[in-house]
Amino acid sequence: MFRKVACLLLVLLSLSAAAQTDTSHLRISLITCGPGNNEIYEVFGHTAIRIVDSQQQTDMVYNYGTFSYGPGFELQFMRGKLLYSLGVYPYREFVPEYVNAGRRMEEQVLLLDDGQKNDIQSYLEWNAQPENRDYKYDFFFDNCATRIRDIFPKVFNPGFVFARTIPQDSKITFRDIINRYFYRTHGERVGCNLLLGSKIDKVMTNEDIMFLPDYLRDGVGGATSKGRRIATPVVTLLAGNPPPPAGFNWVMLLTSALAVLTIAGLCVPSLRGLGRFMSMFLLFITGLLGCLMLVMWLATDHQGCSNNFNVLWMLPTNIIIAFANPKGKGKYAIIGIILIIVSLILHLVNVQGLVIEFLPLMLALLFIFGTIYRRTTQTS
Repeated sequence: MFRKVACLLLVLLSLSAAAQTDTSHLRISLITCGPGNNEIYEVFGHTAIRIVDSQQQTDMVYNYGTFSYGPGFELQFMRGKLLYSLGVYPYREFVPEYVNAGRRMEEQVLLLDDGQKNDIQSYLEWNAQPENRDYKYDFFFDNCATRIRDIFPKVFNPGFVFARTIPQDSKITFRDIINRYFYRTHGERVGCNLLLGSKIDKVMTNEDIMFLPDYLRDGVGGATSKGRRIATPVVTLLAGNPPPPAGFNWVMLLTSALAVLTIAGLCVPSLRGLGRFMSMFLLFITGLLGCLMLVMWLATDHQGCSNNFNVLWMLPTNIIIAFANPKGKGKYAIIGIILIIVSLILHLVNVQGLVIEFLPLMLALLFIFGTIYRRTTQTS
């Protein structure tokens, strides 16, 4: 009798184990690649999906970060109309780029049942068709990481929850997080902050921050579906080179030097020639940048460039005033001073993030407008 009961229990345990065993021939994983140092688009890392099919003897990467570099690329990128595609190619062709660049590569195997694996593979195969593979790239809201992020709730719903990657009460914004990644390249950081408007100063949700591959990795790493984890721990495929140290902030030195030369030229009688030149130069440069900001805001599809209040102190009309007759510029100078103060207030109340490298230029412009107003009142 004991032997019959023992055999029955053994059979039941075997059946239970078989029911929980993955019988699929597919192995699906999330690949996360660390930041690179050669191109600006490498600074934030990359992510892709890897599918190994033991039956078909294939090992493929599904990469939402492919694009064609050819004639008109720069114009399409500036206009916000650059098309990215879901590319599908062997894993062995994906790896060398990261090996050569010394970039980190990590993998998380997804704990999926047969149906979920087939759903992901079917979706990706459909999405990779020529009529479906292209999408209009948006760095913050529609990129290689967000495309993959949005697959998980569809496959695991209901009961799917991403792991928390930032504190519940976090106040971090899109601008804050990209500035952390630009810790080394101050020129790119300041340039991006100049052109990006107040839309990226909104506080991010836990899902929002997963537009960055590292945060998507962490969100998936601790994610659960009905209380069960959906991914294995991270495995390092390539260690990569250690992160480089922060670079020298030459932009702050440059803007400070411009401000010092301008203020000295306006305040020291023997340097009046320098003051006139620097005033004309800064008004012309800020006018040009103001025009560029307006174009990026109003004439492109870049969502992150909208509502850019930097245009209040980098007035596009400065480009005209730089060469205009001093007579009659007093009212313009008063308006310029008021708008700089308004812009500073907007920065201080966090309507739009402030970049410290801009402060010397704002101070220099206050001196320029103040000098213009004083001279026009003296001659009237």
